Amino acid sequence: MIAPSELIINADGSVFHLHVKPEQLADRVILVGDPARVSLVASFFDTKECEVSSREFHTITGTYQGKRITVVSHGIGTDNIDIVLTELDALANVDFQTRTIKPDFRQLSLVRIGTSGGLQPFTPIGSYVAATKSIGFDGVLYFYANNEQVRDRDFEQALKEQLDWKLDRIMPYVVSADSSLVEQICQDDVIHGVTIAANGFYGPQGRKVRLALADPDLNHKIESFHWDKYQITNFEMESSSLAGLAALMGHRAMTVCCIIADRLGGKMNTEYKGSIPDLIRKVLDRI
Repeated sequence: MIAPSELIINADGSVFHLHVKPEQLADRVILVGDPARVSLVASFFDTKECEVSSREFHTITGTYQGKRITVVSHGIGTDNIDIVLTELDALANVDFQTRTIKPDFRQLSLVRIGTSGGLQPFTPIGSYVAATKSIGFDGVLYFYANNEQVRDRDFEQALKEQLDWKLDRIMPYVVSADSSLVEQICQDDVIHGVTIAANGFYGPQGRKVRLALADPDLNHKIESFHWDKYQITNFEMESSSLAGLAALMGHRAMTVCCIIADRLGGKMNTEYKGSIPDLIRKVLDRI
């Protein structure tokens, strides 16, 4: 039995942070950062079954072209992904009455739709990039047993060598998105990329405002990185823990982002919200 202190269930039978009940979760899940973007995704739904809000977590379940879909906001950061993904998995695979793991595993398909800063000439503002591999600067995955089973250790070694890694208290890890889900979602209108999930927006992504950076050359080394067929394409803040935890749990997961900043050219599109509905519709059509 899972102790009440480990999996907190609210008095109404919903899971602690999300306030969602097991019967309200669909097998297809779209994840977004902004709670307001949940309503945008749901505006494409044909029907709406339920809506729940708690803190930064906003959830709507409905149907789109005959498919039952749940859209959930996770806020910012890999730590929030740890909360959201753990609670979604519990909703699917834990019996809330007995607090025991269900005998039959229920697999979720999770697609995170986000925004991102591009790092290569071939990832211009307005393009869509799927994180086929994610580089985690966050450390979340290291807290879980058997994490080495889902990590690309050769890629990690190439990173440490080519980036001349100086932040010895933080070691990047590399995980892959679910290949079948990438194939399902990505057509020739989505770039297959390698995404860094940073554990912050400013210093961890090489932005300098008032504080000096521990490695001022890190972004240049990231942009120049080549290993096998891979280059690092973009920065965001959630893809690594989503891909890594989902793989450990047995779920299918991936992240696809709209590029809204050109980090090479120092440009930013603050009017990016017009590009998001097109990406949302593509994911809804293909999930």
